[in-house]
Amino acid sequence: MSNPFLLKQVFNKDKTFRPKRKFEPGTQRFELHKKAQASLNAGLDLKLAVQLPAGEELNDWVAVHVVDFFNRINLIYGTISDGCTERSCPIMSGGPKYEYRWQDEHKFRRPTALSAPRYMDLLMDWVEVQINNEDVFPTNVGTPFPKNFLQVVKKILSRLFRVFVHVYIHHFDRIAQLGSEAHVNTCYKHFYYFVTEFGLIDTKELEPLKEMTARMCH
Repeated sequence: MSNPFLLKQVFNKDKTFRPKRKFEPGTQRFELHKKAQASLNAGLDLKLAVQLPAGEELNDWVAVHVVDFFNRINLIYGTISDGCTERSCPIMSGGPKYEYRWQDEHKFRRPTALSAPRYMDLLMDWVEVQINNEDVFPTNVGTPFPKNFLQVVKKILSRLFRVFVHVYIHHFDRIAQLGSEAHVNTCYKHFYYFVTEFGLIDTKELEPLKEMTARMCH
């Protein structure tokens, strides 16, 4: 039996494990964020909920979703992080066939094998820096997005997808124990429909969860 209090803590959208990017009330993105939330709360088919609303800019719609996915996926990982240790997960992987190596512009200039918790820390910090960078995710209405915005977004989303891979393949028993499968599955479906609707992740990146996705999303 799941503990409703624990679930409420885990999925309370105002409590994340790190400072979260919020949209300022009164801005166009805040309105878009509310629109996206309203269609989810109304139980709208997720495939329809991800479609670009008439008259809205694609980059605005994508920006709102990237921030939301980051917050949700961060929370999902937070729920199982006590069981994801240097010892239990010495390699960031998705089963025996997939290993993910970390690379960035600073310390790890070459793809480097890391433990899953270390990889996750670097990943979450890296995404947070991107979404809080006004040059990449401008908050002021009228400030244009950079020309490479969708390229940056593709990198963010493909890396966030790896969190789902690791959680589903290595920690699903913990998710089940918490009674959180329905929440995690809904979040995954929402994410999957969004990235496929706008072609934001390469098909080969989606391979590790291909069979599960076929069962869940088609």
